[in-house]
Amino acid sequence: MQIWVGLGNPGAKHALDRHNIGFMVVDAVADDHGFGSEQSKFSGLVRTGTIDGTKVLILKPSTYMNKSGVSVQKAMAFYKVPLADVTVFHDELDIAPGKVRVKMGGGLAGHNGLRSINQLCGGPDFRRVRLGIGHPGHKDRVSGYVLNGFAKDEINTRDDMMNGCARYAGELASGNVDVFQTRVAEYIQR
Repeated sequence: MQIWVGLGNPGAKHALDRHNIGFMVVDAVADDHGFGSEQSKFSGLVRTGTIDGTKVLILKPSTYMNKSGVSVQKAMAFYKVPLADVTVFHDELDIAPGKVRVKMGGGLAGHNGLRSINQLCGGPDFRRVRLGIGHPGHKDRVSGYVLNGFAKDEINTRDDMMNGCARYAGELASGNVDVFQTRVAEYIQR
């Protein structure tokens, strides 16, 4: 089993924020692959299903971004899933809007959700799907930027990121990270 975590903040107020692109992408994956309905579990919302023969638990922590690790830790402990089988989908300021990059481990880039998972789940060695949202230009504007919705001219790119990740999720589940990344990029650029 793999655990795929979408990072975001709960509630209708935050549903369309840039910071919630992780939630949006995992919802698109679950919908596209016919996962069951959401259930409240592990201090979050979960859906289970299979992607190309791999059982996947999709988790959206309800703990707010800064405490995402609480939810992830509970799910990992229950299913006895090692950190290497956890994939976290999150917004990335340092990547241009519409770009998707995958990496294993590494720095936390000041992301509080990643920091929480790192602290509570045993370190930084989990896979990350970094969903580019761009940077507002100055660090003082970051909070307002990530806690607001996508601009009108960014909606199609956001939707293409969601749909591309959903369409090629089988490559990610199978460990074909480079193929996943390439096909998602081609889908977004089409």
